[in-house]
Amino acid sequence: MAHKTYTDYFFDKSAFNTLDGGYVPLTVNHDAPAKPLAIPALHPADSEDANHVEYTVTARTGEVQMLPGKPTKTWGYDANVLGQTIVFKEGQDVTIHLKNDLPELTTFHWHGLNVPGPYVDGGCHAPVYPGETKDIQFTVKQPAATLWLHAHPCPETAVQVYHGLAAMVLVQDAEEAKLPLPRNYGVDDIPVVLQDRHFNQDNQWDYQADYDPDGVQGPTAVINGTVNPYFDVTTTRVRLRLLDGANRREWRLHFGDNHEFAQVASDGGILPSPVYFTHLMLTCAERAEIVVDFSDYAVGDTVALYSDDVPLLTFRIKAKNDNGHGELPEKLADIPRLQATPGLPIHKVVMSGMDEAVEIDGKKFDMQRIDSTQDLGVTEIWDVTNTNDMHGGMIHPFHIHGGQFQIISRDGHDPYPNEYGWKDTVGVNPGEHVRFAMKFDFAGVYMYHCHILEHEDGGMMAQIEVIDPSEPRPKYKLMDHHTLMTAFAKERGVSMDEMWIGAMNSYKKMGMHM
Repeated sequence: MAHKTYTDYFFDKSAFNTLDGGYVPLTVNHDAPAKPLAIPALHPADSEDANHVEYTVTARTGEVQMLPGKPTKTWGYDANVLGQTIVFKEGQDVTIHLKNDLPELTTFHWHGLNVPGPYVDGGCHAPVYPGETKDIQFTVKQPAATLWLHAHPCPETAVQVYHGLAAMVLVQDAEEAKLPLPRNYGVDDIPVVLQDRHFNQDNQWDYQADYDPDGVQGPTAVINGTVNPYFDVTTTRVRLRLLDGANRREWRLHFGDNHEFAQVASDGGILPSPVYFTHLMLTCAERAEIVVDFSDYAVGDTVALYSDDVPLLTFRIKAKNDNGHGELPEKLADIPRLQATPGLPIHKVVMSGMDEAVEIDGKKFDMQRIDSTQDLGVTEIWDVTNTNDMHGGMIHPFHIHGGQFQIISRDGHDPYPNEYGWKDTVGVNPGEHVRFAMKFDFAGVYMYHCHILEHEDGGMMAQIEVIDPSEPRPKYKLMDHHTLMTAFAKERGVSMDEMWIGAMNSYKKMGMHM
């Protein structure tokens, strides 16, 4: 069946991060020999049956031999870097024991998971202190999707993710299981976490030395914690679960020969139909599941996945086993469109600024302040604007905790072709209005912010309280800035005045407080 193939990145080229004054271009690190792509192990459950699963997830330190010489010191979730892949099934009741074996407090944020806030969601109001274990419980109520777990202890989210605290989270359901998609994990269903790092003295990551308030970047691509990786293809088709897990970098992806691929899922799950690309751009925190058909290549061929003009991951065709998945169907999933609850105003959000001047609605984030409210169960239309015209502006990836939304329009025009599924993060061009429909399924306090990690740490973040009008409004125990800073200083063995936290300069330079 004939289909349309898209060959451009859609986003405003004039706002690509390649034009930033502080842009760090990717280069091939020739010091590192080619290595097999590291595939995160599947996280073992403590116990599991048809209705319930129990996990213990531990944040800990580690080290990884990424370059010749000294191993790089890292953090991870039950792994030396990144984390073991956690699998949930739709409808399951889940218990997770969150254990912190790090030298300082952290949080466990379930990015894209539809769970109550603020404590289960794992933003800055849910600290787990060193040596402590906290338990969370929830029921999985969303379709199959590629989500992720990462640290979120404002204003130290960026540095903890940069240390390595990011892991894939997969939701499975019966509808996705019926589709003709590769799903043999590690063989033809592959997680691909896209990150970049600067290896400083002795192969270490020195976040403070590389700090940039517009987002820390490094010249070396690190894919699943691997430098110069390759993957041996043994099947005719491969499913890649792509995650932009970088602090700042946009990834403009294409194969070296412009080989076509099909996107079958976005942040929150399967798309209504496959969308065919030769070029695909991801902004920070976005996910895309793509199916690549390698059947036209011969055994012994190689083809590389690039970002811009730099190879990221080489695919070596080792065998052509038919994994039973022919041409993708024209229809993948039924996704009923959310309808706005009548009589509600448009929920407007304005992102502005660059460097230390980043704000939402003219303010920097305050952990004790509720910036907006929405009733439980209603569907509101959100209008998110990027007013940024400084130095030509930049694309801000907007993320909201607490569920998934449906994009309605960009500046009154249709969304991009791959934006008709569920999303939790959307890149907004300078001067653009993006409208989406949002309904929360749980009461609680949730954050919404730019997902350039240094921007959210620097104050480009706000909070919404979702209120159940049928229940008395609860009083949430929200973390405060002084308690958080006191804890970090004590854990690091320094005074408050001696402690370096890069994002706090954004507040000081603007004469504001968190």
